[in-house]
Amino acid sequence: MTEYTDLLKADTGQSAHIIHVVDKTSYDEWLSAQPERVRAALAAQKFKPAAHAYAIIPAEQADDWSVIAAVANTDALTSWCLAKLAEVLPEGEYRISDDRSIGRAALGWLTAQYRFDRYRSKKDEAPTGPRVLLTKEAARIEPSIRLAQATHMVRDLVNTPTADMGPPDLEHIAEDIAKRHDAVLTVTRGDELEQGYPMIHAVGRAAAREFAPRLIEVEWGNPDHPRIAIVGKGVCFDSGGLDIKPSAAMRLMKKDMGGAAHALALADLIMASNLPVRLHLLVPAVENAIAGNAFRPGDVLSTRKGLTVEIGNTDAEGRLVLGDALTKAGEDQPELVLDFATLTGAARVALGPDLPALFANDDELAKQLQDAGMANDDPLWQLPLWDQYADMIKSDIADINNAAESGFGGAITAGLFLQKFAPDGVQWAHFDTFAWRPSAKPGRPKGGEALGLRAAFAMLEARYCSK
Repeated sequence: MTEYTDLLKADTGQSAHIIHVVDKTSYDEWLSAQPERVRAALAAQKFKPAAHAYAIIPAEQADDWSVIAAVANTDALTSWCLAKLAEVLPEGEYRISDDRSIGRAALGWLTAQYRFDRYRSKKDEAPTGPRVLLTKEAARIEPSIRLAQATHMVRDLVNTPTADMGPPDLEHIAEDIAKRHDAVLTVTRGDELEQGYPMIHAVGRAAAREFAPRLIEVEWGNPDHPRIAIVGKGVCFDSGGLDIKPSAAMRLMKKDMGGAAHALALADLIMASNLPVRLHLLVPAVENAIAGNAFRPGDVLSTRKGLTVEIGNTDAEGRLVLGDALTKAGEDQPELVLDFATLTGAARVALGPDLPALFANDDELAKQLQDAGMANDDPLWQLPLWDQYADMIKSDIADINNAAESGFGGAITAGLFLQKFAPDGVQWAHFDTFAWRPSAKPGRPKGGEALGLRAAFAMLEARYCSK
C-alpha cells in the first residue's frame, strides 16, 4: 500500500524544489518579473497557463530548478489542481511558493500516487519515485492522509476481482477494521440468515459454500454519543441471477460491492478520526449467482420488516439485501442512516459516472450533504423520492415488487423501494454511486473510485464535531 505519510510532510525549511502556482489572470504579471532565461525556457516549452499545464524552470545551479504549474484559480485551489504534478514530476521534495496554503490540493497530490499492482508480475512504479509535498499547515497533514487512505481503500476493494473479494474477504476486512479500533464485530452467515434476514439469504444462497451470504456488522463508540448507521451494498459479483446479464454488462460486476467499499472506508475514517458518534456499520455481503436453488422471477420473499416482496427481476438484487440491512439498522434507533450502493444503471444514464445520485427523506440533510460535496470537490446530485412513481413497483400478489415493468425513473423507483425499509422518523440518505472511473483524470486513475465518500464524511464531521 502507498505510504501516504511519506508523501505529505511538515515544512521545516528543508531543501525543496519550488512550485510557482499561476492562473490565466496572474501569469502575465508573474512572467514579467522573471529573468530572460526563465521566459526563454517557458517559451521553448510552449507553456500556456491552462489548468494542469506545467513546465520546468532551470536555474543557475543544476539542482535548483523549479516548477511552474497552472491552475484554474489561484485563490481557490481544488483537490485536483496539483495532482498532475504528483504524477509526472521527478522524485523529490516540493513546496508551494509564497507560503501559499495548499488546502484541499494535498488530497490530489496524495491520491495521484496511488498504484494497484497486486496482479502484475512486474509491479507498477511511479515514474521516478515518491514526490513529497511540504506544508506549513501541520494541522492539515493527518486529516489529508486519512482521506487519502480511505480513498485508497475504496479503490483497492473495488479493483480487486471477486475471486479475492468475495463475502468472506469483506468480512476479513471488517474484522481488521474492528480490531484496529477496538470495535465489536458480529457476523450472521449462511442459513442463519433465513429467519432474520430472508432477503439477504435468498439473494446469496445460490453461491458456492465458501461464498455463503452474510450480514457483517461493526459497532464502535461511546453509547452515550449520537447513534448513526452506515450501510453498504456488498454484492461481490452480480451475474444478474436467473435474469442473467449479458456478458458486456457482467464484465465490471466485481465492482458491485462498491457500496460496501464506501461504507467500510467511511466507517474506518470515522473511527480513525474519533468522531463523537456511536457507529453501527452494516454490510450485507452476497454473490448473486446462478444455481438450482437461486431465487426466481415471480417468487415472493418475506423480509425482516414484515413486508412481502414479489421478484420482478432477479437483477434488482441490491435493493433486496439493503432492505433487510436498513431494517436492522433502524431497530437500534439511530438518528441518522446513510447507505451506499452501486444500485442502478438509471442513475448513470441520468448523471454520468462522476455524480452519485443522492436521495434523502429530509431536505436539510440533502442540502448539508450537497454543500459538503461542493466544498470538498466530491459533488452529489439530488434526485427526488417522487412518491407518485410508487405505483410502478406495486405488486398484484405481494406488498411491493422489487422492479418496475418499465424503465422509467429507475433510480427513483429503487430509492422508493429502499424508503419502505428505512426507519420511520429517522434522517436517511441513499447514495447511488458508480464507484468506478471509466477514464483517468489527474489524481484519479481509471478503475475503482470513491464517489460520495468525502462529502459524507465532511457532513458528519461538521454535524458532530461542532457539538
